[in-house]
Amino acid sequence: MNAVWRAARAAVRRRRLQTIVIGVVVWVSTATIVMGLGLLDASAAPFDRAFAQQNGAHLVAAFDQTKATDTQLTQNARQAEAAAGPFGQATLDASEGDVFLGTLTTVGRADPGGPVDRLNVWHGRWATGPGEIVLNRAPGTMGGRADIGFKLSLPGRPVLTIVGFAYSVSGSADAWVTPDQVKDLQPTASQMLYRFAHAGTAAEISAGEAAVTAGLAPNALMGSLSYLTVRDKATTEVGVFIPFLMVFGILGLTVAVLIVANVVSGAVVAGFRHIGVLKSIGFTSNQVMAIYLTMVLIPSVIGCVLGTVTGNIFTQPIVQDALEGFGLDEISFAPWVNVVAILGMPFIVALAALVPALRARRLSAAQAISAGSTQHVGRALRVQRWLSGTRLPRSVSLGLGVPFARPGRTVLTMASVVLGVTVATLAVGVTLSMTAYTDAVRPSYTDRVELLAGKPRGGPVAVEPGEETEPNAVLGDAEDESMLRSLPGTANVLATAELMVQVAGGSQNADVHFYRGDTAALGPRVVTGHWPDAPGQVVAPSRFLNQRGFKVGDTITAELRGNRTQLKIVGVVLTNNADQIFADWSTVDLLAPGTRADSYQVKLKPDTDRATYTADVRAKDPGLRALPPRDGQSSSAVIIISAATILTLLLGTVAALGVFNTVLLNARERRRDLGMLKSIGMTPRQVTVMMVTSMAALGVVGGLVGLPVGVAVHELIVPAMAAAGQADAIDVFMNVYHAPTLVLLALAGIVIAVLGALVPARGAARISIATVLHNE
Repeated sequence: MNAVWRAARAAVRRRRLQTIVIGVVVWVSTATIVMGLGLLDASAAPFDRAFAQQNGAHLVAAFDQTKATDTQLTQNARQAEAAAGPFGQATLDASEGDVFLGTLTTVGRADPGGPVDRLNVWHGRWATGPGEIVLNRAPGTMGGRADIGFKLSLPGRPVLTIVGFAYSVSGSADAWVTPDQVKDLQPTASQMLYRFAHAGTAAEISAGEAAVTAGLAPNALMGSLSYLTVRDKATTEVGVFIPFLMVFGILGLTVAVLIVANVVSGAVVAGFRHIGVLKSIGFTSNQVMAIYLTMVLIPSVIGCVLGTVTGNIFTQPIVQDALEGFGLDEISFAPWVNVVAILGMPFIVALAALVPALRARRLSAAQAISAGSTQHVGRALRVQRWLSGTRLPRSVSLGLGVPFARPGRTVLTMASVVLGVTVATLAVGVTLSMTAYTDAVRPSYTDRVELLAGKPRGGPVAVEPGEETEPNAVLGDAEDESMLRSLPGTANVLATAELMVQVAGGSQNADVHFYRGDTAALGPRVVTGHWPDAPGQVVAPSRFLNQRGFKVGDTITAELRGNRTQLKIVGVVLTNNADQIFADWSTVDLLAPGTRADSYQVKLKPDTDRATYTADVRAKDPGLRALPPRDGQSSSAVIIISAATILTLLLGTVAALGVFNTVLLNARERRRDLGMLKSIGMTPRQVTVMMVTSMAALGVVGGLVGLPVGVAVHELIVPAMAAAGQADAIDVFMNVYHAPTLVLLALAGIVIAVLGALVPARGAARISIATVLHNE
């Protein structure tokens, strides 16, 4: 065994370029696999772990106090495995004041414990007396001025002082006070928290809800929140990455297997004389096989370790972002991810190397030495003769015939080029899909101006240079809209009022955008259904519906400033915010009568100067402030596009390394031929052209094959990403490949092949004639 180890180490030192190629390929492939598996684990385990720690509620329900008594709720709760409540529930409007907190679903609880939804008080303490409140925040997510000791001054309500921050994985409330305090906040609902013996599916949750509401008055249940909905919402962002990264991981792994098999096979062919020498001095067949396997496993193990470390480094920030809202003290993915990578990749590499190593094992010493010294006529002789009769330059015709000499090696090399083109095509498609979808749901128009009419919610916002941020509109709502329509350059005007309402059932808040004016020209695109045309109607994005378990035709209960109304969902719009819904202006009077527009969106006529127009607006109403054009890219889109770019460059480099290795092997095997060609007048430039042409031909075929494969993979992965993100896979995702793009992608195979072949081809061109032929 000691002799095998020494021989393997010597082979590694002798074949440095091949060793580096194997190590880099395994490094990149392992890092990609770690990223995919790590995010796959992160997408589900954290919520389940946090839910188990807190004994979370399978169902959070809000009941109308006028239609369901505490006694009735307590009796019905016996149908559940465990229950907590009833707790008084009030809705507080904290959208005014120095710090914007929106609408707070506030519940009266004596302590954070109990049989269901045990809260994690991670900062400060629990509310124990009058005038104290605890806010629901995930650990580490508090910030700004709303810290311990901050006083909430609410219109018509007692002043409340923040004394602590707690976290509910069930999303049962936005804030908690004592049971006595909630009475002073004028509660309108009673909250119940349930755990069921069977709650693995939506049907089982519905059955449990039916059991605990049996016998109550009609419409006593104002709203409910299933933990399945909370879990889906919590894992949506990271779930988008899973199909994308897993496909890249599989492609990277396949490239690694192909290139390792190609490298080891070439090492066996190029090392026939070495194999014969080893056997002639006493190495057994099994020892020779072990030498070649060890020669591959040494760089593979090193590359695997580096890849695991690199994968952890790149994955940790993504996991951090994904898990920060779960309330877990330890943010990481399961150890099995690294174990699978460290043990699995070397095993796969060994399997890829086994076939050529078995070939080395079967060779006898005489066969190996003879094969290593005998000149072959070549399997491409017939092809070379045919090509020599064409009008192609001799260096080109010779290069086109080279791949036919080693068909097995050619197939493996071409397969790596095909996968390289597939990766490039997929990455470009995903990038175009994300960009197209972002442009559709968050459009940025150069011909539109957005004007703020009042103090922005949540504090200062970015405005155009020279604009003030404090004054409110001088003119009234109707006067401002009339003024904007009368200005030269105005094409369309849309007035908007944005209010945060509480959706009954848990801490489900929603931003309602009330539109007045040219909604057909400036409003969001309606995908299904219709735009609201009567009071009490709303439209919502698919993410809002999917995450909350609603569909078109359902009715939700919304509450704002003590006003409660039923809102019917009549359509789906193309936006990507899971907390926004849209309504016609006629609905605002049901929730907040007298509300004025807080912003105006204006579409300018062609050739209208934006700066001149905003100056005219300021002259008419100095209180209107123009916002700069919006940046359309979301954080998820930026991360996915960046990851696609990085992984494409990495896997493209790996594919080019496969070509590099093939040209290197071809040059070594054809040293005698190259010396003869140079001796009869072939120049170094012609030698370079010949070797590059041999791979460029594979690049052409690889591009033509890899392009449709990449498009087909895009057709599969993008709908999966959309489904994971709880958005509809609509046409803007899919129709992204156009003729110019496809032509450029088809050329990617040539680029990979030429870049990979250029360096070893130039090395082959520098071969000395005397050095090659001195043994002849």
